[in-house]
Amino acid sequence: MPTATESKTIGFYLDGSWHQDGERIEIYSPGTRELAGTTVRATAAHVQAAIAAATRAFEITRTMGGYERQRILRGVAQGLETRREELARTLALEAGKPIKAARVEVDRARFTFAVAAEEALRVGGEYLPLDWQASAAGRWGIVRRFAIGPIAAITPFNFPINLVAHKLAPAMAAGCTIILKPAPQTPLTALRLAQIIEEAGWPAGALHVLPLANEDAAEIVADNRIKLLSFTGSTAVGWQLKARAGKKRVVLELGGNAAMVVCADANMEYAAERCAGGGFTYAGQACISVQRIYVEEQAFDKFVPALVERVKKLRVGAVLDEATDVGPLINEEAARRNVEWIDEAVGGGAKLLCGGTREGATVTPTVLTGTSPAMRVNCQEIFGPVVTVEKFSSFDAALEAVNDSDFGLQAGIFTRDFLRINRAFEKLQVGGVIVGDTPTFRMDHMPYGGVKDSGIGREGVRYAIEDMTEPKLLAVNPAGL
Repeated sequence: MPTATESKTIGFYLDGSWHQDGERIEIYSPGTRELAGTTVRATAAHVQAAIAAATRAFEITRTMGGYERQRILRGVAQGLETRREELARTLALEAGKPIKAARVEVDRARFTFAVAAEEALRVGGEYLPLDWQASAAGRWGIVRRFAIGPIAAITPFNFPINLVAHKLAPAMAAGCTIILKPAPQTPLTALRLAQIIEEAGWPAGALHVLPLANEDAAEIVADNRIKLLSFTGSTAVGWQLKARAGKKRVVLELGGNAAMVVCADANMEYAAERCAGGGFTYAGQACISVQRIYVEEQAFDKFVPALVERVKKLRVGAVLDEATDVGPLINEEAARRNVEWIDEAVGGGAKLLCGGTREGATVTPTVLTGTSPAMRVNCQEIFGPVVTVEKFSSFDAALEAVNDSDFGLQAGIFTRDFLRINRAFEKLQVGGVIVGDTPTFRMDHMPYGGVKDSGIGREGVRYAIEDMTEPKLLAVNPAGL
């Protein structure tokens, strides 16, 4: 097995072995074009081998005791802690994520596996009395959850270890086998994680990590031996995959253009601080990054300068610089698209309050106002360091503005008015309402997912396990024993 001290080439992981024979893929850091590492592309033949091996290995994982799964998951969490700095550096280089944010992500992945270790003991069921009618007197039942089988996971570039953890950790806790296709931009961190999982004792054949061309990955989407497809990525691709997935279960975590409502009774300084963080962490490349901010008109003239002041203080720089807050986008194409949408908004009458320039793959943190709902900076997912801020006079109108979107992942609200909080919870068409913070807030054990074009299903370890297991009833008639 390759180690961190060997060359920068790490092969793919298939059926308990590391493979380095095949087409080399060089991964370059987005900001500097420095070589972050090299891996090897798997093929359609490797996909078929992985599916067959995952099907065989399921006979092992499905019968593992909860204590065994817990022990292995704890070992993974410990491995992540031990190799934290190595993983953070790899992640920072291949994803263009500032090193201090990369460390946070590795810590979150460790937490995700630690939570999964506990949940491995809680894949339970319930006792069900069946004597609700006289004809069923004395009868009772139990409901138990069983692992469903091999799972296919496809993950994006923006969180190349923690979003991988959100596929692998619950699958391991449930007793399922997994085939992972990591994002083509960021396969190295996922392969390093596979090393840790192997070292922790997960059975050979129960995990496969395959850097694949999209046409070869299509086989794991369509094959009926795969029982669940878990995809995190772009909205267009996600719904296309669902259409090709056949009868298997599908969980989709897709895009968003997350909205924030700031009411006049909020702490404006705190709200501005949190919005500056929520909109520009990892250059806005998260599907719950703050993109649209609606501020009550009485507070608009206080909030906007406070926001712009904080945004201007964000440090744009190299990803391995400890002081950097905002690094590059994943590539220059994404950066050009961001600036094109900014220029389009300004050309349509919007006012640029700060930012709006590009150097290579880096876009300066940008705040716009005077935008219209139809502008792409509002109605689509910009996935970059850009927020719009507009005023509202009616709280109900603000909620309608949040809902006026094809997406519905999470929304945030700053207010101390419980009636408004309750109304937002009832009316907002999203998977989560975050009160007193931005929609960018996520704890890795909470249910996470959206509605509308933002996807179907929920992640968060316990909630993912529900999709990865099948409830089965045992009904008992004592009179017949």
